[in-house]
Amino acid sequence: MFKNVIFDWSGVINDSIENHLLVVNKIFKRFGANEISMEELRENWLQPYMLFYNKYFPDLTIEEEQAVYKECIVNSPKSKPYLGIADVLKSFKIAEVKMVILSSDSPETLLPEMADFGLDGVFTDIVMDAYDKSKSIRGLIDRNNFKAEETIFIGDSNHEIEEGKRIGIKTGAVTWGYCTKTKLESLNPDFVIDTLEELKSVIL
Repeated sequence: MFKNVIFDWSGVINDSIENHLLVVNKIFKRFGANEISMEELRENWLQPYMLFYNKYFPDLTIEEEQAVYKECIVNSPKSKPYLGIADVLKSFKIAEVKMVILSSDSPETLLPEMADFGLDGVFTDIVMDAYDKSKSIRGLIDRNNFKAEETIFIGDSNHEIEEGKRIGIKTGAVTWGYCTKTKLESLNPDFVIDTLEELKSVIL
């Protein structure tokens, strides 16, 4: 059992992969590139996210990407949680697991989604706009008095796995998010998680 869980948001709790593909392809179109498939997105997605965009647009700056991104997310479909995950998170809270969020999402999107999903009050700390999570994760752990051996970072990309390993905590990669299972397995997380039942077995 883990006493403390650091969760990524999009691709882990927020079922946003379809919306994400739509936005990515809008951005690609703005910069004169062809659309990509879901398969290509999941095989190539990297975080921090400019690692992904610079594969296709080497000279693109983060400022340019962020400006276009804000335009492209307008009128995006309403977000929804992964089916059943809200109940699982609430069960963790009942079991006195301390949960925090470390996400690159903005407060303008994440906080309304959290309220819509019925998850207000579930997390004891929320870090948003974390483009490079290496700059935030240590402070998050220290601020919440998390012991490394009692803590796991749950994400869906290279970034969560790499940062968890770097600071010496366990890592769990969920396969329903932004990256393929094969790609996640190649990063050697401590746990590869295919279902919510497997997530519960890892945490509890």
